[in-house]
Amino acid sequence: MSSPPRLYIPGPVQVSAKTYEAMTRPVVGHRSPDFVELYRSVQPGLQTLFGTADPVFLSTSSAWGVMEGAVRNLTQKKVLNCMCGAFSDKWYDVTLRCGLPATDLRFEWGSHVEPEALRRELATGDYDVVTLVHNETSCGMMNPLAELMAVIREFPEVISVVDTVSSFSVVPVPKDELGIDVMLTGSQKALALPPGLSLLSVSPRAMERAGKVEGRGYYFDFLEFAKNHEKGMTPSTPVIPLIYALASKLEDIEAEGLGERYARHARLNDKVRAWGRERGFTLLPEEQYGSRSLNCFRNTREIDLAELNRLLRAEHGMIIDTGYGKLKGKTFRISNMGDETEESMDALLTALDSLLERVSGDSPATPHPA
Repeated sequence: MSSPPRLYIPGPVQVSAKTYEAMTRPVVGHRSPDFVELYRSVQPGLQTLFGTADPVFLSTSSAWGVMEGAVRNLTQKKVLNCMCGAFSDKWYDVTLRCGLPATDLRFEWGSHVEPEALRRELATGDYDVVTLVHNETSCGMMNPLAELMAVIREFPEVISVVDTVSSFSVVPVPKDELGIDVMLTGSQKALALPPGLSLLSVSPRAMERAGKVEGRGYYFDFLEFAKNHEKGMTPSTPVIPLIYALASKLEDIEAEGLGERYARHARLNDKVRAWGRERGFTLLPEEQYGSRSLNCFRNTREIDLAELNRLLRAEHGMIIDTGYGKLKGKTFRISNMGDETEESMDALLTALDSLLERVSGDSPATPHPA
């Protein structure tokens, strides 16, 4: 079996040797004092990252587990699913599959959710839950979260559920300050952990709502999370190696400094964006709404993206993403999430420059300065 490539895709992202090493610690009983100590040790760092005084729950699942769980826990009337990419579109489908009434507030992939359109829909009074994906990795678009939350706060009966899976720890997302009721994320994006762990924080008023909703199920029942949290535990057997990895990652983030972490992601994102612009590629979203976790470029030069990725892997041991869903072949995505550095991004861009002419047939690319 050949060595796996270095990942520059929008998730899972590259995982460090230090993180893998943390996962090799011996497993402890999940109802033991050792686990309670581990669980409680990660809370302060997670609360800082979430910008919240509320507990942060740990779920052994992908983020989709708690995304589905959120609508099941909170909906008494109707859900408004804000849709502007593959994952926010899927949330509407998931809501319907849960047997819940929902409306799809749709925007083109790459376009942001418009605050005024959100206000008009919520003003009907039909809804008590709204779902929003902050950063749509499928199209590289970051929604104007502060503006949208300002609108949602105008409707006190509406509970907000925000997916920060690919923006968490890339940009500040202060849950309490913004008034987010349920904020959730996953392990495999900017936290640069292997997949399998999701994190969520639930406001007191969302918890109160959950207590009035029947049919919440068990595995993702917010009340079960809260009850077990008080004891320093999770409702069911957790993925303990990933929690060790999470503890290790929180150490890394503290050592780097949260402000520097945000600044590093911004610098690397700008570097890739400038590289693309200089080579004739344009962003799919408007520049001001471009993601800071990755760049999604239109394939304006009509290069053979599949062949580019094949050569990139074969000759340089790296891969990027060649478009998601209906954008496959029409766009390509380069991630700058997690532990990426100036050096690691330069290595990718230099490798891409060495291949672009071979797969496009147009004028030679401007070499990337090492």
